[in-house]
Amino acid sequence: MTGPSATDQIPPTAPTFPGLDTIRAVAAVWVVMTHVGFWTGFYSHGLLGAMTQRLEVGVALFFVLSGFLLSYPWLRQLRTGARRDSAGRYAFKRVLRILPVYWVAVVAAVLLVPQNAGTSLPRAIDSLLLIDIYKDGLPLEGLSQMWSLATEVAFYITLPLLMAVLVRLVAGREWRPGRVLAVLGVIALGSLVWVALAAGPLAPWGGWVTQALPGYLGWFSIGIGFAVLDVDRRHAVPGQELAATRWCRTAAAAPWTCWVIAAAVMFVASTPIVGPVTLVGRTSTQLVCRAILFGIVAAAVVLPSIFGNPSTVYARIMAHPALRHLGHISYSLFCCHVIVIAVMFDRLDLTPFSENMWLVLGAVLAVSLAISEVLYRVVELPFLRLKNLGRRKPAAATAETPARTSS
Repeated sequence: MTGPSATDQIPPTAPTFPGLDTIRAVAAVWVVMTHVGFWTGFYSHGLLGAMTQRLEVGVALFFVLSGFLLSYPWLRQLRTGARRDSAGRYAFKRVLRILPVYWVAVVAAVLLVPQNAGTSLPRAIDSLLLIDIYKDGLPLEGLSQMWSLATEVAFYITLPLLMAVLVRLVAGREWRPGRVLAVLGVIALGSLVWVALAAGPLAPWGGWVTQALPGYLGWFSIGIGFAVLDVDRRHAVPGQELAATRWCRTAAAAPWTCWVIAAAVMFVASTPIVGPVTLVGRTSTQLVCRAILFGIVAAAVVLPSIFGNPSTVYARIMAHPALRHLGHISYSLFCCHVIVIAVMFDRLDLTPFSENMWLVLGAVLAVSLAISEVLYRVVELPFLRLKNLGRRKPAAATAETPARTSS
């Protein structure tokens, strides 16, 4: 999955969150594990198999991270007047971040995966434009995970409008975090309503309903809510920060406990409360439980790297350069790993749903990480270096001065 790194969207003068890069790596590996578990038939191996299937929670992690990092500049500008990218620059950076590696993955899927032989040009164009989920039929083999990328792109497109509503209509161009948080809560509840309807009244609309943005705005809202609280705590008068901010700081002071909580919730989510581990459709209740439980897991995992003390052992581990680098190449890993699985099963004559999960996982990670490193250096970095193309450098005297004190 894509999504900004901890430093590629927030301006340099803003606070940085190095641990979030490692969280992106965790999310990507979880997504790889759940797909390998499916191909090897490991889902049927009792509780551990069910937990492997539930590692699709990595998508929730990606969405929470995107909500936090991408909304942060808008909220910081509202609170301090600090500059942020224009809407055009924001869109340009998102295109550079998403499309180059994704297009390489589409071409690779068409050329390398046998099941895609004879793919028509219109079908390939649908994939290139990330509109598969909105049309009838399955995605190309090797690109099944891209539904979440299409949903995230829909969030990218929607975010400027959403932030304009929150900043201008809800906050009234003043710093009113309580109002913003209240609206985010309403959005999250509305998202759960959509999730419930997706398995019922909205089901005749097509399978895209369960993958569309409205059903995942709750996870994005968690990230935006964290951004509100972090901006508030960094500029609040001592002793006057929001109660929710104090709670987050208290929770972040025990990061390992947050992970234990996440593990416990994952255990609950691995029961039938979230539905079957197969591709059989889930009920409305099961889908709602999935959305809530996965949201809790993602929040618990992300929270310590936002609100925690950067000098702790936990923070130093999460900020380790090697782990952060895995986060940097995680988008390429997300894009290529299912192609690697499909080609590996074909070329090595492996039997779907009958292979050893751990042997296949090791092989897939080894090959996928090597490919991801190449894609990162040869495709991602060259395009990311263009993100400031045409930008005028601000005068040194004004570079660190906020344009205004309120927005």
